[in-house]
Amino acid sequence: MVSSSYILVTALLALAAWQAIASDPSPLQDFCVADNSSRVLVNGFICKDPKDVKAEDFFLAAKLDMPRDTKMNKVGSNVTLINVMRIPGLNTLGISLARIDYAPLGENPPHTHPRATEILTVLEGTLYVGFVTSNPENKFLSKVLNKGDVFVFPEGLIHFQFNPNPYKPAVAIAALSSQNPGAITIANAVFGSKPMISDDVLTKAFQVDKKTVDWLQAQFWADNHN
Repeated sequence: MVSSSYILVTALLALAAWQAIASDPSPLQDFCVADNSSRVLVNGFICKDPKDVKAEDFFLAAKLDMPRDTKMNKVGSNVTLINVMRIPGLNTLGISLARIDYAPLGENPPHTHPRATEILTVLEGTLYVGFVTSNPENKFLSKVLNKGDVFVFPEGLIHFQFNPNPYKPAVAIAALSSQNPGAITIANAVFGSKPMISDDVLTKAFQVDKKTVDWLQAQFWADNHN
């Protein structure tokens, strides 16, 4: 018979392992409003003295009801991210959100969030979305979403959204499971890095010639986040 102490130790280890893989640590108090004036560097932000916390620390007049400019870059999308840098009260709470505007045929190109799972809700229009699983399967899962539909992108996996309508824009709201989810746009990171990745590395990785790599690196890889 398994002893009760063994079961208790196993349960504690499981809980510890779960905490270790969580995106953001759970708060140990009601809130930890970020003190952006502090010069102390930690994995997150130092807490403001609770006596100095105001309602404004949890508020932002983000105007997320207003359309964004989708002509500012070649991909035809605009991501308005609301994270801990914009609302200090989000510090340690493990959540952020974004409004994403898509021009007709606009795209939020393949990217990853290294610290967050994303749940996307379509507010207007139609989106073709998908993500790719990790090696070795690299299975592609995709779906066409309409107004009111919801789709989940698991943490760290490459995903995208594309507006297939050539005449009408689309709008979505995304919630992310981190106060600072991060975003790595694949094309920007690979071909627009500073300094550039060696041609020898990229020609071997993508099985193309140096001329193709040079052409890709010469493109203007614009950021669609603001």
